[in-house]
Amino acid sequence: MSATRRQVLARTGALGVSIAFAGSIPEIFAGTATAQSAGRHGYGPLIPDPAGLLDLPKGFRYRVLSREGDPLPSGEGRIPSNHDGMAAFPGRDGRVHLVRNHENRGKSRVPVPTVDGLTYDPAGEGGCTALEVDRHHRVRSERVAVAGTSTNCAGGPTPWHTWLTCEETEARAGEGGYTKDHGFIFEVDPYDPRRTGAVPLTAMGRFQHEAIAVDPETGTVYETEDAFDKPFGLFYRFRPARPLGGRGSLRAGGRLQALRVPDVKDLSAVRETGTSFRHVEWVDVPDPLARRTPVRFQDFGPRGITHAQKLEGCYWGGSSVYFVSSFARGKDGSAADHQGQVWRYDPGARRLTLVVVFGPDADVHLPGESPDNICLAPGGGLMVCEDGDGAQHVFGLTRRGAVYPVARGRQNIGTPEKPEWGEFAGVTFSPGHRTMYVNCYTPGTTFAVTGPWEGQEGQED
Repeated sequence: MSATRRQVLARTGALGVSIAFAGSIPEIFAGTATAQSAGRHGYGPLIPDPAGLLDLPKGFRYRVLSREGDPLPSGEGRIPSNHDGMAAFPGRDGRVHLVRNHENRGKSRVPVPTVDGLTYDPAGEGGCTALEVDRHHRVRSERVAVAGTSTNCAGGPTPWHTWLTCEETEARAGEGGYTKDHGFIFEVDPYDPRRTGAVPLTAMGRFQHEAIAVDPETGTVYETEDAFDKPFGLFYRFRPARPLGGRGSLRAGGRLQALRVPDVKDLSAVRETGTSFRHVEWVDVPDPLARRTPVRFQDFGPRGITHAQKLEGCYWGGSSVYFVSSFARGKDGSAADHQGQVWRYDPGARRLTLVVVFGPDADVHLPGESPDNICLAPGGGLMVCEDGDGAQHVFGLTRRGAVYPVARGRQNIGTPEKPEWGEFAGVTFSPGHRTMYVNCYTPGTTFAVTGPWEGQEGQED
């Protein structure tokens, strides 16, 4: 059985719904910490929120931690807008440290305040903020973690408990008022951002970064490139000169390579889940800094390189890295249409496998029908933020391939006749898996959601 995301949306008032995606779902979670929980039908229907902010299943509650425009407790200015990627790190006495991206470009509603020692380019309005939250979900501190960057979309945590924030832009110095080149990754220390400052990790490439995942055994960093227009983005790996060297070690440089799947120029052309490619190749990027030519345009030799539209979410699970192609549209130049793919790359076997195709009924091809940010769920499966028009959701995807709703945004920031719904982003869980943290992109809001995360997902309808 298969269904489009829009069909799922139509039923969310009365879910547990069981909508199977194509593919071998259990493969996604094999060997992960969540693999022991089967996960079948979700947490039940969403209950309308009387406050009009966030609809959740029965037994769940939320607390608003932070909203754009409010004063930063640090006194550095106002809480910036466009809340995006985020990660949670353990603290003392049950506290949690959050690092949150702000995908601000030029003329943003609330720029990230510039702070001495934490600012890369004073003309950049993006960056990160860091929050410390106690066991009662009270914000103990909130401050600028890096400033003067641009379009900080997603990123990912490192095994040594720092955050790699990614600029989703290729803007150069002199464009849009910028004084420096952009399109880099920056390392952020969630506990003391001044220990990392605002130093671009130039060897990791200059392109439209989206997300990263780190192999905890080898230190290899995998990177996605969110390129909407053709030629589409690439999937990269960065082999550090000082693998697993801890905070600051990525500044020592390394080797950036792009994935080549022999005889496959566009991943969207692969439609059969379970399709595997053995012994894929990694090709050195000719010019990681893209001094003259964007990386995806560069010459990778007569055999070319493999592209994919909208490469977004990326995470490590078990012995493999998983990455998302959020959607593909033939009218944009993709080889075929889909509403989302999840790919698995096993570095030990050098094997790439298509494990999930979202929405195989090809009747709707909107960005809103596609997966964006993803993370592993404490009860088994994935949490998926959707990105598009209309009411926005966080969905769960069980190991059996069932889709169920976790949260629905209720923030009407437009007119009653034509509401605008801010997408969700940055979904992540506390180290003890007791709290889900998630952002509403606009108006920028960070929520802490508590409830019976473990055990309830396995309920039968």
